[in-house]
Amino acid sequence: MTEHSNGGERATLIHIDFGAVAGTNGHDFTEFRELVNSTGVETAAVITGTRKTPDARYFVGSGKAEEIRDQAHATGADVAIFDHALSPSQERNLEKVCGCRVLDRTGLILDIFARRARSFEGKLQVELAQLNHMSTRLVRGWSHLERQRGGIGLRGPGETQLETDRRLIGIRIKQIHKRLEKVRRRREQGRRARKKAAVPTVSLVGYTNAGKSTLFNQLTKAGVLAADRLFATLDPSLRRVDLGDANDVVLVDTVGFLRQLPHDLIDAFHATLQETREADLLIHVIDASDPQREFQVEQVNRVLDEIGADAPQVLVYNKIDLLGIEPRVEHCPEERVMRVWLSAASGAGAGLLRDLLRRELHGETVHGWLDLPPQAGRARARLFAMGAVLQEKIDDGGASHLQVQMPRGQFEMFSRREGLPTQALRN
Repeated sequence: MTEHSNGGERATLIHIDFGAVAGTNGHDFTEFRELVNSTGVETAAVITGTRKTPDARYFVGSGKAEEIRDQAHATGADVAIFDHALSPSQERNLEKVCGCRVLDRTGLILDIFARRARSFEGKLQVELAQLNHMSTRLVRGWSHLERQRGGIGLRGPGETQLETDRRLIGIRIKQIHKRLEKVRRRREQGRRARKKAAVPTVSLVGYTNAGKSTLFNQLTKAGVLAADRLFATLDPSLRRVDLGDANDVVLVDTVGFLRQLPHDLIDAFHATLQETREADLLIHVIDASDPQREFQVEQVNRVLDEIGADAPQVLVYNKIDLLGIEPRVEHCPEERVMRVWLSAASGAGAGLLRDLLRRELHGETVHGWLDLPPQAGRARARLFAMGAVLQEKIDDGGASHLQVQMPRGQFEMFSRREGLPTQALRN
């Protein structure tokens, strides 16, 4: 597994601008510095540069690799940390040139996740991501033992050791998958019970450090960890929220998303993210004070698309106390979204969000027939997942005619999400 950085280590930070997203380079570097600070490593030097494309051998080019080596020797840095994903061969080549350990962005985030995991499930998920990441980099640790040529006396133990390591890692990965499958089944049982009891599930999503856990505490009084740092919350939390008039919802707080979130982590946190995928409504928490908030919204939506979370969204613009503006609710029919401006820290505007949830999830019930064309398979599947379908008829052309029953607010959010007309239901 990834080695944890120990206190007292010094690092050279490398951030290269490839010009992929205009105007985000400064924000990206600030975020990178915050990630490094989360590990307790001291920054010895910072090296930046620009390139059109990554170098196949060193990622940064031979000249920049030598600059990193010189800085590491001059400052006594123990590790060079890249704000980019490196291939195993690039890591090996850079370590040979720089004479120190090289860590890429994925390894850095895995280290932070390993530090923050507290529950049994969270630790298993992080270990799985670490093993998947490590399995592509085994050759680095045993390259001095490899013997590729044939002949007497030339076949060393290196190849056997690599095969042994890969086999042991494969066995451990299978064990973790079995344990996580048990967790997934337990969560599925809980979801079925909530659906049977007609208790909607609302999942908090958003960029890391946007204030999801603070809002979770504000709505549930749960007292989960909420701190001004990246990935303060790693393990999922579920709490029931009483919206009044015997109307309850289950609120889910999950891990925050991030630019270039490693695919190993997304795969490993499949069981946790299932709660978001199956939610009836997503509360997308946005840091209203961040100048890069639109970019962050785009990154979160990209991850949501990747995991298949297509439930309707309510955009919650948090931290309005830092902007000096008043809480409010905005309805934007042309964009098919609703916006709530609030401060989770002070509680200003939290009542507006509770009223919106009560209205949208427990309002007047609608009942009727909904006609969907054959290409609307996702909408059809979503209605079945929500438990809103009473019966279905399919005509000769493959169109689905569904008799549905659900809260009006929930149906309106579903219609906005799927682009259906407001008068889509017929008697």
